[in-house]
Amino acid sequence: MEEIQSQSDHYRSSSSSASSPASRVPSSNFFYLRKPGALRQPISFEDSPDWEDTDIEVKVDEGGDSINAATTPASPSLSKINSGSLPSPPLPDGAVITRKIAGASICWKDLTVTIRGKRKYSDKVVKSSNGYALPGTMTVIMGPAKSGKSTLLRALAGRLPDSARMYGEVFVNGTKMHMPYGSYGYVNRETTLIGTLTVREFLYYSALLQLPGFLCQKRSVVEDAIDSMSLGDYANKLIGGHCYMKGLRSGERRRVSIARELVMRPHILFIDEPLYRLDSVSALLMMVTLKKLASTGCTLIFTIYQSSTEVFGLFDRICLLSNGNTLFFGETLACLQHFSNAGFPCPIMQSPSDHFLRAINTEFDRIIAMCKSWQDDHGDLSAVNMDTAVAIRTLEATYKSSADAAALETMIVKLTEREGPSLKSKGMVGNITRVAVLTWRSLLIMSREWKYYWLRLILYMLLALCIGTVFSGLGHTLSSVVTRVAAIFAFVSFTSILSIAGVPAQMKEIKIYACEESNQHSGAFIFLLGQLFASIPFLFLISISSSLVFYFLVGLRDEFSLLMYFVLNFFTCLLVNEGLVLAVTSIWQDVFWNILILVSTQVIMMLSAGFLRIRSALPRPVWMYPISYIAFHTYSIQGLLENEYIETSFAIGQVRTISGNQALQNVYDISTDSNSKWNNLLVLFLMAVAYRVLVFVLLKFYVRKNLFFPKLFLCNQNTKNSR
Repeated sequence: MEEIQSQSDHYRSSSSSASSPASRVPSSNFFYLRKPGALRQPISFEDSPDWEDTDIEVKVDEGGDSINAATTPASPSLSKINSGSLPSPPLPDGAVITRKIAGASICWKDLTVTIRGKRKYSDKVVKSSNGYALPGTMTVIMGPAKSGKSTLLRALAGRLPDSARMYGEVFVNGTKMHMPYGSYGYVNRETTLIGTLTVREFLYYSALLQLPGFLCQKRSVVEDAIDSMSLGDYANKLIGGHCYMKGLRSGERRRVSIARELVMRPHILFIDEPLYRLDSVSALLMMVTLKKLASTGCTLIFTIYQSSTEVFGLFDRICLLSNGNTLFFGETLACLQHFSNAGFPCPIMQSPSDHFLRAINTEFDRIIAMCKSWQDDHGDLSAVNMDTAVAIRTLEATYKSSADAAALETMIVKLTEREGPSLKSKGMVGNITRVAVLTWRSLLIMSREWKYYWLRLILYMLLALCIGTVFSGLGHTLSSVVTRVAAIFAFVSFTSILSIAGVPAQMKEIKIYACEESNQHSGAFIFLLGQLFASIPFLFLISISSSLVFYFLVGLRDEFSLLMYFVLNFFTCLLVNEGLVLAVTSIWQDVFWNILILVSTQVIMMLSAGFLRIRSALPRPVWMYPISYIAFHTYSIQGLLENEYIETSFAIGQVRTISGNQALQNVYDISTDSNSKWNNLLVLFLMAVAYRVLVFVLLKFYVRKNLFFPKLFLCNQNTKNSR
C-alpha cells in the first residue's frame, strides 16, 4: 500500500492545480452533461450541478413489454462534483418517471469468460464482471486493446465462439438469458456491405430476409430504419459507388450496418465499436444518432476504445475494463469522481476517455521508458510519468470499496428479484422465400458488378476467338484429327483457368454469407441455392456465346444436336469450375492463396486429362488413380471428342476406311458406345453437385466452428486478439 500511495501522490502532484475534484468541471462549455432525473431531456452544455442522492426503483409491469424506469441511481460521489454550481430543483421522494418503451433490461453477475489456450480454458479474458443496462440508455464498455471489451459484449449477446466458456449469470428482464430471434441485434466491428446496391435496396432485401409478413409492412420498416440512422440523404445512393460517383464514407457505411439490424426493431442492440475507423465529426454524428435511437426506448450496449469529450458526455453508463478486470461501473460523471478519489484526477485540458486509458493502458509503460532519455533535454514528462500497474491496482481496490459498487449490487438485486415479461420471437422467413430473395438479389448484384460476369464474358469471347482463329481451316481429313483434339483441349483447359477471374467476387459472396448467417438471416443451403440459381443465366450466356465462336471457327460438325451438346457440355464444365472456386474461397479468404491453389489445381488436372499423354499410359499411382478420375477436364474433353467423332469414318485411299474411334486410338481414349458422351456429361453434373455439397460442409464449418485454415499458411496475417 505504501508503493501505491507514493505513486498516487506523485501523480497527483504532477497534475495541474485545476485537476482537483472541485475544479474538474470548468465554467466553459467543456463537455456535455445531463441533468439529474432528465432521462429524456436533451443534453446541455451547462456546468455540473449539485443534486441530492436518489434511490433506484425499476418496476416491471406484467403482461406488457414495458418498464417503468426510475431516476438513475446517483452515487454519493456525484453530489460533490461541482460545489460552485447552482443546484437543480430537487426531485420529490419516490418520484418515478413512467415511460412506455420497446427495450429490455439486461444485467450480468459474476460473469467470467475463459478462452482455450495451451492449458484447457486457463486464459481468463473477462473476470467476475458485473453490470446492467436499462431501456432508453447507452451503456458503453470501455478499455484499452486486449482488455476483453468485445469478449464481454459477445458473452452478453450469446455469441461466444466454441473455444470460449462463460461462467456467471446474465438476466434479461429478470429472467436468465434467453433472447429469441429478432429480440436483439448485434453489429460486428467489421461488417460486409453490398456496394452495388443502394442503401434503400440493401435494407429492403435485409428486411425480406428477416421479417415475415407483407411487403408494404417491410417497406415501412425500412423507411423507419433509414430515418432512425439519419440516412435519408443517402437512401438512393450506391453504397460502393461507381466510376462516376463515390460511395458512402465510413461513417455512413457504419450507420447502414446498424440500420440493417434495426429492421427487426430489436429490444436490445449490441454494437462492437461503433466508432471504428471514424473521424471525430463522423464519430460525434454517430453517437448523436445512437442517442436519438436510445430515446425511443431501445437498450444500447456497445464497446469503445476511445472517444472525444463531446462523445463521452453522451454516455449514460460506463463499464471500464483492463486485462479483464472491472475497474468501474456506473454513471459517466461518477467515473471522473472515482478516478479523483483514487488519486488520479483528470487534468482540465484532457479528454476523460483519454485520461482513463492513459491510467490503465499498460502500453504506456513503453512510452515512459522511451521518454526517460528525453527528460533532461525536454523537461519532466509528468503527464506520462505513472506506473499503470499501480494505477490499475489502486482503481480496482478503490472501486470495490466504493459506494458505486454497492449501488451496482443493489441494482442487480432489484433487477433480478422479480421476473418481467419474456421476450418473444418475431418469427422467421420461410426457406423458399429466402432462396427467392437471395436469387433476385444476386441477379441484381451480378448484373451491376461488371467484374463479376461481364468481364469474364469478354475474356471468354476473346479466348474463344483466339483459339478459333489459331485452329481455323482444319477440314475433316484424317490428318486434322490430332490438331482438332488439341483445339478442344486448349479450349476446355484455358477457359477453366479463366474461371479464376471470379475469385474476388466469390470472396465477397462468402463474406456476405458469413455476416448474414451469424445474424441468422441466411443459411448455407439457402445461400448455395440462391447463388446457383442466380449464376445459371450468366454461365449459360458465357457458354453459348463462347461455344458458338469456337465451334464455327474451328469447323466442327455442322449439326444442331451436336452443337447443343457442345454448349451443354461446356455449361456443365463452367458449373464445376464455379463449385471449385467456391470451395477454395470458402477455406482461404486471401486472394493470393486462392489464385495460387486454383492455378496449381487446374495445371495438375490438365496434366492428367489424357492429351499430353494418353490416359492409359499414365503412371497408375497418383496420376491415373486418382487424379485423372478427379479431373473434370478428362470427362469434358472425352465427351466433346465422342460427340465429334463417334459414328464418323475417314477414307484411307480408295478402298479402306477407319472409324473415328480408330482415328483417335493413338491420340485420346474414348469409348465406342454411342451413349458414352451422355455418361461423361452425367459425371460432370455429379461433380458440380459434389463440389456444392463440399462447399455446404465448408460453410457450416467456416461459420459455426470459426476456424480458418489460412492461419496455418499466412505468415503476415494479423492474429485477432480478444478486445
